[in-house]
Amino acid sequence: MFPILAVLFVLFLTGLRVAQEYQRGVIFRLGRFAGMRGPGLYWIVPLNIERAVTIDIRITTVSAEQQETITRDSVTIKVNAVLWYRIVDPAKSVIAVSNAASAVYQLALTSLRNIIGQHDLDEVLQERDKINTLLQQGIGETTKTWGVEVERFEMKDVELPEAMQQVMAMQAEAIREKRARIIKAEAEFEASQKLSEASRQMAENPAALELRRMQMIAEVGAENNSTTVLMIPADFVSMAKSLSEYVREREAASKAARQ
Repeated sequence: MFPILAVLFVLFLTGLRVAQEYQRGVIFRLGRFAGMRGPGLYWIVPLNIERAVTIDIRITTVSAEQQETITRDSVTIKVNAVLWYRIVDPAKSVIAVSNAASAVYQLALTSLRNIIGQHDLDEVLQERDKINTLLQQGIGETTKTWGVEVERFEMKDVELPEAMQQVMAMQAEAIREKRARIIKAEAEFEASQKLSEASRQMAENPAALELRRMQMIAEVGAENNSTTVLMIPADFVSMAKSLSEYVREREAASKAARQ
């Protein structure tokens, strides 16, 4: 009796399984799907009557190997990408596909080449968010039938041919030079507007024009150690004399008023 109990106890122990919190056990009974177990301690019928396949349901990160592909505008580039996915239906991930991890990885590589081939180089470089969204959507529908959910699928690095890098550097330099010339032209246009406005004001007041001329001559004399011969128009002399007499008359009137 004791040997029989010992054998039964040993058989019971061989059927015990432990699944971690991030694991699930997919149970097959005589080759047919019988349900899932876990997390924690669970028991299966020993002697290969029931078999448990343990599945990790945590997010898995895969770095896709560098792919050499051609863009829509016939530029050969090398692209790296990173894939994040997790198993949401352990039963499907075992029954629907023989190796879920390998299938998802190969599908990701194929989708990466296809999506890049549908876009121009400028779009690949400047619209990464759009490309990443298309990459995720491109494999998301297929992986759902395998019980796998794609969290993110993003390009990491884009390597350009050396000749293309030189062309892009020349293009960037030309754009910067164009912007610099536009800014300089706008500054000259604004300066010409200010000079035009100043000339109109001076034309309305000849005295202001003469004062500006004298200021300019003084600046020239200060910058260059030279003798400057100044020719003052007679009208300006008369105006200055009249202004001086006017000032003296105002001062005399002010003194008389104080007395």
